[in-house]
Amino acid sequence: MDKQKKLGFIGAGTMAKAIIKGIVSSEVVPKENIKASEVSPELAQKASEQTGVQVVTDNKEVAVFSDIIILCVKPYSVETVLSELKDAVTKDKLVVSIAAGVSTGSMEKALNPEIPVIRVMPNTPALIREGMSAVCKGEHASQRDIKTVMEIFKAVGRCIEVEEKLINAVTGISGSGPAFMYLVIDALSDGGVKMGLKKETAIELAAQTAIGAAKMVLETGKHPAVLKDEVTTPGGCTIAGLSVMENEHVRSALIKTVQETTNIASGLG
Repeated sequence: MDKQKKLGFIGAGTMAKAIIKGIVSSEVVPKENIKASEVSPELAQKASEQTGVQVVTDNKEVAVFSDIIILCVKPYSVETVLSELKDAVTKDKLVVSIAAGVSTGSMEKALNPEIPVIRVMPNTPALIREGMSAVCKGEHASQRDIKTVMEIFKAVGRCIEVEEKLINAVTGISGSGPAFMYLVIDALSDGGVKMGLKKETAIELAAQTAIGAAKMVLETGKHPAVLKDEVTTPGGCTIAGLSVMENEHVRSALIKTVQETTNIASGLG
């Protein structure tokens, strides 16, 4: 990515601050090339202190300053914000949105013709630079634009490209997924407490096990089912536990969870 590019964040909330910090730490662009906006002087000052970049209260100022405008606002605010910025967004700028459920088509309609738009679905582990993001491009965005945006979001974790018709399914797995994993970790640790472990010990065991299992999938390239079988010995304790999970329909519940989350994400825009 061209380090001379200027990045603007409309909204400087938790996710925006995580992305900004990752960009600065990874030296994707210098912090002088980043500007963000917030709704009040108090929030702007606090965000500036936390990120080390200039944060103002004027969205248009950020849009004029930027080559790449990243919308970090709630889905219901996107249309209003784009209407406000319409005159400041020219064809040489790239608009990126992290708002769940808001299509590139709806954003393109709110802007002047032929504005390149890219949609991103990140998740909260971006806060510790272990995020998972997926990107998809609108009608006027190029593969070069996609590459640029992927470089930005790789500063806070992994990033892949998907077709837009699948982006809500991404929300169902990785966007909302951290909450599902926290529930699993909490439930496993409660099981440990039931069997006599201290809560903090059980949480550490469950959380590190989740990290290790995830890294085994990503770093070995093996199918999760293969890795599962490698842990499962005939007549052993693991198969006994897996049998309980099957009897309690855990697999089916997780599949339905992703389906329902995807359906809700589809209606957020």
